[in-house]
Amino acid sequence: MTPRRTGLPSLEHLLQLTDDCGTIQHATFDVPNRAEGYCVDDVARALIVAVRMAAIEGLQPATRKLAVTALAFLHHAQREDGRFHNFLGYDHRWLDDVGSEDAFGRALWALGTALALAPETSWRAHSRAMLERALPNTATLEHLRPKAYASLGLVMALGANSRAGEMRTALRALLDDLTAARERHGDPSWRWFEPRMVYANARLPEALLRGGAALGDSRAMALGAETLGFLESVTLERGLFVPIGNHGWYPRGGERAVYAQQPIEACAMVEAELAAYDATQHDHHLYAAGIAFDWFFGHNLNGAVMVQGGGCRDGLERDCVNRNMGAESTLSYLLAAAAMATRPVWEQRGVHR
Repeated sequence: MTPRRTGLPSLEHLLQLTDDCGTIQHATFDVPNRAEGYCVDDVARALIVAVRMAAIEGLQPATRKLAVTALAFLHHAQREDGRFHNFLGYDHRWLDDVGSEDAFGRALWALGTALALAPETSWRAHSRAMLERALPNTATLEHLRPKAYASLGLVMALGANSRAGEMRTALRALLDDLTAARERHGDPSWRWFEPRMVYANARLPEALLRGGAALGDSRAMALGAETLGFLESVTLERGLFVPIGNHGWYPRGGERAVYAQQPIEACAMVEAELAAYDATQHDHHLYAAGIAFDWFFGHNLNGAVMVQGGGCRDGLERDCVNRNMGAESTLSYLLAAAAMATRPVWEQRGVHR
């Protein structure tokens, strides 16, 4: 087989979800649902999409609009203590006092990525200031996925920040927590971080792979590769990616849920496999990334095409597709596509777009 590169999809639907304030969370079919307002979770990922695509194809009017809007939203969302609000109503009133740990972790992921990749000096300076204000709060995180998201942001920021020493210390602590969780819950029959698999599963091994590479920690990288292999054994079936469904998840010793499958899982798997390829140069990981990416284009259990015009449908159910195209689903597709566009990937069945 011959390696090839994928192209970047249209940003049309993401721009349709984005106004001068931020990216609206949900949609009814492809129409923004203003009643649901905005959240840091989605705006942070919109910033990552914008700066990644600008790094690939140069700064365009669409990526400029997305990046500036997202940076302004994150600046407005950040509290004086460095943490973030998350939910903002369409009337521009915050709906929480402090946002979730996931929102915090995703904000750090976005700011670290912008610090490393943003094409404008002012955007990098803005990202640096917000990230440095947030940094002490990484020590208070309790949940694994926020720790993984924050780790990914710190990996990106390490090479571009004057406070690299403090960032290395914070990253070291986060990776130690992920490693301890894997050692506490895992055994040869359950090589995982928790007593059940839930959402964004592949971000956990990805954080160990990328964080271990940044710190020169071969043990963390090996543990990341091992847990990714276990995730593959659960979710790769006869050339298809079958993510853990959120109708019951996958408890240890129990039955794994197959539906509702979410785009966030395919995106996370693509990026974890590419992190493993970067670490090992094993072509298997490029092929596995392609299998996960193909999920968006109908190579899934239902044969359902999930993407349309740069947008992505919200989920794969047993008997149907959720035809709403909200922000998380669309951003998951765009993040995966941007990641795939930076690597040669194996032509599998002619479905990469």
